[in-house]
Parts: sequence; C-alpha cells; structure tokens
Amino acid sequence: MHKHIVIVALLFIGISCDQERIYHQYKTIEGIGWDSDQKHVFEIQGLDSIQPYNLFITLRNNHQYPYSNLFLITKMNFPNGKEVTDTLEYEMAEPDGNWLGSGFGDVKENKLWYKEDIRFRESGNYTFSITHAMRKNGNEKGDVILKGITDVGLRVESTSK
Repeated sequence: MHKHIVIVALLFIGISCDQERIYHQYKTIEGIGWDSDQKHVFEIQGLDSIQPYNLFITLRNNHQYPYSNLFLITKMNFPNGKEVTDTLEYEMAEPDGNWLGSGFGDVKENKLWYKEDIRFRESGNYTFSITHAMRKNGNEKGDVILKGITDVGLRVESTSK
C-alpha cells in the first residue's frame, strides 16, 4: 500500500512540474539511423487562436552522433495551405566535446528553440515536419543515414504562467 502512495505522489509531482506543456510527442528513429528522406510529421489541432505559444524541437542523441552541430529543415503547414520552411542549426556539443542536453549515461535529451510567441490564428490542423540536412564539410551530398539521433519530437508550450 505504501509503495502505491509513493508512485502516485511521484506521478503527481512529475505532471505538476510540466504545467506549460500543451503538446509533446516523440517519434522513434528505426533502423541504423535517420534517413535523409525520412520526415517526422506531427499534427496539432485545437490550439487557442489568441494564446501565444513557444515551440521546441526535442531530440535524443547518443555517443554515435558524429557531429558537434545539427542542421534541420522544418515545415509548418497551416490549415489554409500556407507553408513556412525553415533551415535551423543547433549546437549539440561543447567545444571540449561534451554533449549538450540533459540526462545521464549514453543518451542526452535536447530541447531546442523552434518558434517563440507564435499564435495559431487559423482554426484547424497544423502539420509540422522535420528532416535532417547534415553533411560532412566539403561534401555537396548530405549524409543519407545520420547515426546517433534516436528520437525526434515536437513540443508546444503555453507562454502564460
């Protein structure tokens, strides 16, 4: 009985500490790595059209990730058909080679800024897609398979406290 009370208390603490989260979903990368043609798609609906939100890309990487940075291509599709494409660069490691992010052991979790104070003024479904755009210096062609990224996610947070 005492064990169940502790578990419920820990769940309550974990949920209450993440009050600004509106949406958060991860997609696991299957196989040997993230294929450059593989889009991770997230669909969000029912957001308040007046409330501003912060958007984050969340991902997990392990020691197999071969770079100190990460290039991503994101697409945000509006309900009316409009599309906004961004090319984003993130630092993944400190200059001494230590991984950025949180977590213990082999896997690090990163919460990367995507869009700040955005309002979803149109009612309907918003679709987001994320692909990687990594390549070695001097190579025109990108890495077809990117190793070391294990999960890719999208997080939406409320800006009101």
